[in-house]
Amino acid sequence: MHDPLPHGGMIRKLWIGEAESYRDHLLRLDADSRRNRFAGTVSDEFVRDYADLSFGIDAIIHGFFVEGGLRGAAELRPIGAPITREAEAAFSIEKPWQSHGVGSALLARTLLAARNRGVKFLHMACLSDNERMQQLARKFDADLSFDFGSVVGEVSAPRPTPLSVLREAVADNYGFATAVLDVHSRMLKLPMPIGSSR
Repeated sequence: MHDPLPHGGMIRKLWIGEAESYRDHLLRLDADSRRNRFAGTVSDEFVRDYADLSFGIDAIIHGFFVEGGLRGAAELRPIGAPITREAEAAFSIEKPWQSHGVGSALLARTLLAARNRGVKFLHMACLSDNERMQQLARKFDADLSFDFGSVVGEVSAPRPTPLSVLREAVADNYGFATAVLDVHSRMLKLPMPIGSSR
């Protein structure tokens, strides 16, 4: 279930300081990819507002990065009452990186995060013509149901184990270190103001 990622790509958790990168990624989606992500046509203003709210509503967002740029994302968001232990997942991948295993890698990381938070059922809704998402759901043994032009997939998440928690902690620590190094390298590339020295 581990397809190789495109050369130079990596999956890691997004941190709160990366909300702008997430917004820019969503705005770069082509019309079809944006329609599939939001289950309909939405404006740039809607996307900006959505991205601004995403980091404040208990969402866990994992991103697919290529050379420091965010090119795909998966959101895990709890739904319903906490006792139901249900969540939904949503995916966005920019066109050049679709059909290269990115969705599979993002879903695998999302399932690990869901498992470690005690989520029992992970819902993935998509439009009925979004065949890529349906194939991805089937790859992970999701039960699919059709309802008025949309498809709802449901994946059961196993219970957390010490090993699954450790796997996520190691991935998050590595991802955080990578994010810090990326910010540092971008700062080194900025032009220096006149009269300053490094």
